[in-house]
Amino acid sequence: MRPSRGVPLAAAALVAAAITWPAPAQATAVGGDHCVHQERVHVPGAAFQQSACLPDLTTTGLAGTPYTDMADQAGLTAKATRTPSGVPGLQIDGYFPDSSHFNTTHGLRHDAQFVIRLPDHWNGGLVVTGAPGTRRQYATDTAISDEVIAHGYAYAATDKGNSGADFYRDGSRPGDAVAEWNVRTTQLTRAAKRAVAQRYGHAPRRTFMTGISNSGYLTRWQLENHPELYDGGVDWEGALWTADGPSLLTSLPTAVARMLGSARDEDLYAVGFARGSEFLWPYHEKAYWGVTQKIYRAEFDPTYDPGCPGPSAGSTAEQILSPCPADAVYDYASRPASVHRAVARVALTGRIGRPLITLHGDLDALLPKAADSDVYARMVAASGRGALHRYYTIQGGTHVDGLYDTYPARLRPILPCYRSAFDALVSWVETGAQPPADHTVARPADGDVVDSCALADRADPLR
Repeated sequence: MRPSRGVPLAAAALVAAAITWPAPAQATAVGGDHCVHQERVHVPGAAFQQSACLPDLTTTGLAGTPYTDMADQAGLTAKATRTPSGVPGLQIDGYFPDSSHFNTTHGLRHDAQFVIRLPDHWNGGLVVTGAPGTRRQYATDTAISDEVIAHGYAYAATDKGNSGADFYRDGSRPGDAVAEWNVRTTQLTRAAKRAVAQRYGHAPRRTFMTGISNSGYLTRWQLENHPELYDGGVDWEGALWTADGPSLLTSLPTAVARMLGSARDEDLYAVGFARGSEFLWPYHEKAYWGVTQKIYRAEFDPTYDPGCPGPSAGSTAEQILSPCPADAVYDYASRPASVHRAVARVALTGRIGRPLITLHGDLDALLPKAADSDVYARMVAASGRGALHRYYTIQGGTHVDGLYDTYPARLRPILPCYRSAFDALVSWVETGAQPPADHTVARPADGDVVDSCALADRADPLR
């Protein structure tokens, strides 16, 4: 739901007084400047916030504490991924006023939760992101937060205002839940900028938007609609929403049909799934295709088969992940104009106003790049913004890096390429150094692919 107009200060104080979290055993000062001025930092607009002065803001230091959630990060990174550690600073957890209650983190049962991390040694920048998929605010701690705070950036992440497989139940009209994702990201960005100024004495000199999957979509949307808030962004396989397609709702019904025996492999190729990705399809049948189609169809088109998923996506894992038979014949193009208007409310245009780097794996079996980032790159070019965009296909990359551990001979993690892309974006923004032209980043025949990726390693050019 949209943010309410406010929460009385007395009520917010009662919430803050009633909820306390144990600090890690080593949460003690580590230097004269450790968490200096922390008492000044109040997140504008927050109905609740809880601050903690910590010796290490990375997952190495936070694993097993209330200040991160390793379970919500599951599958996003390869197990052998190297991450930095030993970054002292201030962490602020809290939430903005909201009327939905899907997020149970910290026992709060309140949506619009956020985390802000302010390292003691600040480089003058801020990185903002949102939760991928239907996850929550700590989901990208290993993938994004660890690296950027180690480089001195302040960091802010939102749960997008609703989470979990029932997120579509938030709001009063079709599209409300996804529309809120954009509102919450803008809200957090503005609030985090002011919190940074309170902590360090001045606003961030650079602000970057970034994210994975649904948060890659957020990155695209923010740079299109609020370029004044950011200096650039990195979009890691962002979801594409367009009023007339393509989108998840035009590719996943065919995947569901194949699950249920009414479509062939050739039909999946026709809607964008890559030849060579077939070995990943059994996993996606079990974990992604059915649930993703039905919950997004329920978000934008709730009158189509309202009995499935009905009032809830299910009470057991099997029920949640299973497909709805009616989705095997779902035809977005023929659905009423009201459905297309609901998608149009959150649709992308390609009219970015700041530099953007897009990464997409050529073996993505949830958001096939032919029906997603290939299309978005053309949209950016058609809008006359091509000079602000770079697009790299990652050979051997798929939707979640955790699958590399199952198929190390066939896949490569995208995370190291993402880190290289972020460095390239910073150089682009700060020094004007042009990143490499659009191309496919080759998977090396040997050597480290878990922690190394050179964007200049070319395979086939993209365009």
